[in-house]
Amino acid sequence: MNKVQEAAKRIKQDALTVYFVARNRDTPVFVRLLALAIAAYAISPIDLIPDFIPVLGFLDDVILLPLGIMLVIKLTPTMVIEASRAKASEMTAKPVSSVAAAVVIFVWLLCAGVFGYWLLGIVST
Repeated sequence: MNKVQEAAKRIKQDALTVYFVARNRDTPVFVRLLALAIAAYAISPIDLIPDFIPVLGFLDDVILLPLGIMLVIKLTPTMVIEASRAKASEMTAKPVSSVAAAVVIFVWLLCAGVFGYWLLGIVST
């Protein structure tokens, strides 16, 4: 399980690297477009193969995404990859605010409560 978590963290880091590759002006146009498509696919909730399909659903996340990332990295100049990896490392090293997370969770719970109260009012009438 630990290896799976490390692999997921590495793919997340590489997807962020690919995003920075797409934004770098020294990257060839074709590679920028490919990198942008791969980064968008990585963060998109819509998959080529839906995740609810057993085994096949995670196949695109396990095979297609890493292959796309490797292709972008292979086609990108070394200087751009190094700069993009440095930016990605810097972004992931930033601290995460527990207070902000608690506020967001509180707001979602509050909205769910208001919606539930509203729904009960409609059902009871």
